[in-house]
Amino acid sequence: MTSQTAPTQASRPRTPALPFARPETLGLSQPRLQRMRAALQREIDKGTTPGVVTMVARRGQVGWFEAQGRQSPAADTPMATDSLFRIFSMTKPLVSVAIAQLLEAGQLLLTDPLEKFIPEFADQKVGVENNGKLELVPRARSIMIHDLLRHTSGIAYEITGDGLVQRMYREAKVYRLDITNAEHARLIAGLPLICQPGAEWNYSRSTDILGRVVEVISGKPLGAYLADHILSPLRMTETGFGAARENEGRLAQPFPKDPWTGERIVLFDPLEKPAMESGGGGLVSTAMDYARFCQMLLNGGTLDGETIIGRKTLQFMASDHLAPSVKVDSPLMSPGHSFGLGFAVRTHQGMAPFAGSVGQYFWSGMAGTFFWIDPTEDLFAIFLSQGPGQREYFRTLIRSLVYATVE
Repeated sequence: MTSQTAPTQASRPRTPALPFARPETLGLSQPRLQRMRAALQREIDKGTTPGVVTMVARRGQVGWFEAQGRQSPAADTPMATDSLFRIFSMTKPLVSVAIAQLLEAGQLLLTDPLEKFIPEFADQKVGVENNGKLELVPRARSIMIHDLLRHTSGIAYEITGDGLVQRMYREAKVYRLDITNAEHARLIAGLPLICQPGAEWNYSRSTDILGRVVEVISGKPLGAYLADHILSPLRMTETGFGAARENEGRLAQPFPKDPWTGERIVLFDPLEKPAMESGGGGLVSTAMDYARFCQMLLNGGTLDGETIIGRKTLQFMASDHLAPSVKVDSPLMSPGHSFGLGFAVRTHQGMAPFAGSVGQYFWSGMAGTFFWIDPTEDLFAIFLSQGPGQREYFRTLIRSLVYATVE
C-alpha cells in the first residue's frame, strides 16, 4: 500500500503533483478515511478487485491519495499511485470540453447539424422495431451537436442492450480499433438510429463521433488536438491513446475472469497504438494526471494560470440539458440525476441510492474507473480499478465512503 506522497521517477517526465495537505485541515476526517481504506481492503481481500487507487481533494489540495492491493493479479507488484489505467469513458468529458472550446472559439454552434461536419450523416434513417423486424423510417430532424453531447442523438452503443439496431452495431464490428476515426464515423452513419434525435437519452457512441468533429474542424488527429489544447496546458504528461512499451510494468490489469460471474475479461491492450483514437473510451491515464483535469473543472476552468474553458461555459456544461419530454430509461442514469454536456448531473439531494450534493457532476469508465466534482463541498474524488463487472458496486460504495469523511 502506498501513502499520500507524489511518486518520482527521473527517467521520464512527471505529472506535476497537486498540493497536499493533512486531511483534517481540509475538513476530512482522518479516522473515517482510515475506515474507507479498511472497507476497500476488505473488498481486495475478498477477491472483488486486484487493487485500487483512491484520491480525495478538497479546497484545492489533496487530502487522501492511496494505492491498495496488487497492480495485476498475475504478479506480486503492489498497486502504485502512478499505475496506468484504461479509463474508457472517462475520456468522454475531455472530448466534450474540447467541443466546448470550439464552441467558445465560434467554430461551431450546438444547434449545428452533424452533417455540416460529416456529410455521411445527412441520409441516416431511424430503425423502428415491429414484431421482431426493423422498419427504417425518415428522421424527423437532423442530429445536432447538442444531441451528441447529451446522448440524445439516436446513435446507439452495442454494449447497452440487445435490440435490433444494437445487434447491427455488433455485426458491423463498430468496436474495432484498426480503423480511423473517419472510417468509424462513416460506419456509424451507415447504420440506423435507435430512436428519433432528441426523443430519448441513450448512452452511445456519440462522443466517438464528436471526436471526429474535433478532427474535421481543427484539421488535427483527436489525440493531437487534446494534447495541444487540454493535456499539455494542464501538464497531464501520462494521458494519451495508448502507453509506451517502457510502461508495460505500470499497467493495472484485471482478473482474467470476472470474480462474480466467471466470465472472461478482455480489455484493449494499451501498448498497441490504435488507428482509432476513440473519443468515447480510448484514453489511458493515471490518478494524478486525471486529478489535474478534475481540479481544473472544480476551479471553474483554470489551473495554474492556464484557462482551458470559460467559467460560464463550464457551468452550462454541468447543468441539466434533458427536457421533460426526453425519455430516460437506463440503469446508467440513477434517480435524482440528469445529463449535461458530457457529464451526468445530480438534480436532487435525495432519490439517489447514495450521498452527494445537488449540482455535482461526474462520469465513469466501463473497466472500473470513476470521478466526480462537487462544487458545493469544493471537493473532487477519483477511484481507479480494473474490475469491469464490479464497477457499479464500487461507484456506489466509494461515494458513501468519501462523503462519510466530509466534516
